[in-house]
Amino acid sequence: MPRDRPVSPRIAHFVWGRIETGDGRVFRDAKLWPGGGREWDWGETGTHHVPGIQPADVVELLAHGAETVVLSKGVYERLQTRPETLDLLSRKGVAVEVLQTEQAVERYNALAAEGPVGGLFHSTC
Repeated sequence: MPRDRPVSPRIAHFVWGRIETGDGRVFRDAKLWPGGGREWDWGETGTHHVPGIQPADVVELLAHGAETVVLSKGVYERLQTRPETLDLLSRKGVAVEVLQTEQAVERYNALAAEGPVGGLFHSTC
């Protein structure tokens, strides 16, 4: 990965209800992308467990240059992903992985070491 490209923040620690990045920022649910991240506020887009992650939830990741996106389903896999979200990522040529939260964190960290990755992480159910 070229050094002039923003690096995706690593997730240093995850426990139920808490995600901590390598730079010490703490989130309940996290939206991470190359060069930064912030709290993932479901209320901004009206996201709920069902029907799940919406296209509007991933647009910010794409705007920041994510070439791969990891979407977490929650610890108990209760968070769904809308088919329209997967379609949007596919149309943009962005690889996507939808995983249980602990698996999503592990996969995201591995991908972050390789290149520009974004992710949405639900830290509870």
